[in-house]
Amino acid sequence: FTVLLLGSDDDSKFNADHILTQSMILVRVNPASKQVTMLSIPRDLWVPLSTGGTGKIDGAYSYGRASAAIATVQRNFGVDIDDYAWIGLKGLIRLSGQLGAVDGYVGNPVLDDFYPNDIDVTYLYGYTRVAVLPGAQHLDGVHALQWVRSRHDDVNGDFGRSQRQQQVLLAIRAKAATLNAANLPDIVNAMQNEFKTSMSLQRIRGVLGVASGFDPANIKQIVLLPPTYTYYGFVGAQSVVFPNWTAIRPLVKANFP
Repeated sequence: FTVLLLGSDDDSKFNADHILTQSMILVRVNPASKQVTMLSIPRDLWVPLSTGGTGKIDGAYSYGRASAAIATVQRNFGVDIDDYAWIGLKGLIRLSGQLGAVDGYVGNPVLDDFYPNDIDVTYLYGYTRVAVLPGAQHLDGVHALQWVRSRHDDVNGDFGRSQRQQQVLLAIRAKAATLNAANLPDIVNAMQNEFKTSMSLQRIRGVLGVASGFDPANIKQIVLLPPTYTYYGFVGAQSVVFPNWTAIRPLVKANFP
């Protein structure tokens, strides 16, 4: 089965009905072979939107919520999506807190002098300095969010952030594999309005059961790095990422049959 994972900057700077998806990750799970494939979709990818017109793919959710995001990804990438899961900023903090922090290995350090200081503050447009140093890290919710959200000074630009987001997913998977399924209702309640999914609790329990038996060596990570799969450009004054579909679609077909 294939799940579309969505993450949004859902703080009060945005109208609740018009939030962008800063993170879009396709996850393909094959329980029989115990293999997982993750493919990160650049948020600035310039594509036809299911709601009409052309724009950055992160706008699909803003114009038509999860159904529009799913339809846009399906039409452009030629995949069938079975379910979706959406999480907001505080949702990731709370999830990591419920799991008791996550363990990960930081390759490229995150050193950001312009990280948005917009969680539980009065003034929503300030910045703060954050640093997540290289090496093995035990990250609480706040630092896990900083690791996946920071977008400045990464040597791979926004694609580096995509790689970090996948790393946090792997860290969450490892932690969640040790959970008792009976804890799920408490975790869902703690997430409040910061988590939405088309999956039932029973299906989530089943997914966790499958995940616990997976070897990390069987998890394939794909980021659509330039210049092979994407390239930078402009639409008017807007900086965007253009897709190289002749390279992307065979890759998707091979990994998301």
